[in-house]
Formats: sequence, C-alpha cells, structure tokens
Amino acid sequence: MKWSEFFTSSIGKKFIMSITGLSLIAFLVVHVGVNACIWARDGGDMFNKASHFLGTTVVIRILEVGLFAGIILHVVQGLVLEVQNRSRRNVAYAVKLGNRGSKWYSRSMGLLGTLLLLFLIMHLSHFWVPSRFTELQTVNIDGKDIPNQYADIVNIFHNPIVDVLYILGCLSLLYHLLHGFQSAFRTLGLGNSRYMSLIKIIGFWFSIIVSLAFIMMPISVYFGWVSE
Repeated sequence: MKWSEFFTSSIGKKFIMSITGLSLIAFLVVHVGVNACIWARDGGDMFNKASHFLGTTVVIRILEVGLFAGIILHVVQGLVLEVQNRSRRNVAYAVKLGNRGSKWYSRSMGLLGTLLLLFLIMHLSHFWVPSRFTELQTVNIDGKDIPNQYADIVNIFHNPIVDVLYILGCLSLLYHLLHGFQSAFRTLGLGNSRYMSLIKIIGFWFSIIVSLAFIMMPISVYFGWVSE
C-alpha cells in the first residue's frame, strides 16, 4: 500500500489519531505540572515563573506550533472517523454488534470530542490568547517584571459560571482519555500484547489523576485554597 493510500485509509486515519493523541497526552503531563504550581502558596511566583519560561523559550514556542498542528489533525481525523462510523451504524446489525460489551463513552467519542473542542476554545480564549496578544498585569519576581498570569487565573476562576463550565469540560476530558489512552496503543498494535492489561491500568489512573488535577484548579481558587 502506498503512503498516500495508507493515510487516507481507515487504519491510516486511526494511526494519525493515535500518534496525535499520544502527543497531546504528553502535553497534558507538562500542563498539569505547570498548573500544580498554583498550590505552592507563594503568591503565584512559581506558577508565573514556569508560565513565563514556557511562553518565552524558543524551543517551546516551536513545539507550540507542532502542538496546534497536532490538535487540528486530531480534530479533523476525529470528525472524519465519526462521520464514517455514523454511516456504518445505519446498518441495523452494525449497531447491535458495535454496542456489545463497549462502554458508553467508547460509543460517544464524537460527542465527547465536540464538547472537549468547545472547552478548548473557551480555555484558549481565557488564558492563551490574553497571554500572547494582550498586555497582562506584571509582577516583579527576582528583580524581573513578568506577566502575572496567576492573577489572571485567580480572577477568572472567581466566576462560578466559568468554574462549572470548566469542570464539565474536564469531565469530558476524563471520559475521552478513558477510551482514547488504551485505544491509541491498540491501534499501534499492542491490543493483544501482554502489556495491554498494564496499559489499561496506567490509562485509567492517568485519566483520573490528570482530569482531577484540572478540576481542582477552579475549585481551589473559588474556595480560597490557594494564596492570592
């Protein structure tokens, strides 16, 4: 099979979904690590320094371009696969067999992905866009004025409506990861390997821990569990 035929085939699309998905999972690890700095209770110094480093380092900015490319590829291929899957579900027996033994979130990846995309747009508009295209309030840390993104987070998460929407978005991330983590490794050929049981366990706890860490951010800010 030619490469052009492979990437337009069903397995090729799933392969792209797997690679981009695992790349985004790696990004989530970094994102959670930076976000965890809000619990340092140092007035946001650690978080602001980490955010400033990620926003000004050339290598990180280049990787950021790759990250957005990965997100776009993941979304596009996900939409294509969802349309293809829906067309197959029009066949009665396909519905019956396709639903047998599968979790509800495994059958709802299209819906969860759409909710996650809407959440991502909200998240970027609240945090990434202001940090890149507006002049944020600055704070002096170690004799250097840097954007006070911590103050921005505290201000945004004092809005209960935003907090509820953010938590709902994180729940959609949770269920998306519960299926997507192990599905990515299956697509890469590890579905029948002796490592699959371990992958399922890692995927389950990774999904829980990462999603819970994101959920605790607005809750911690709203209830004053972090320093302001």
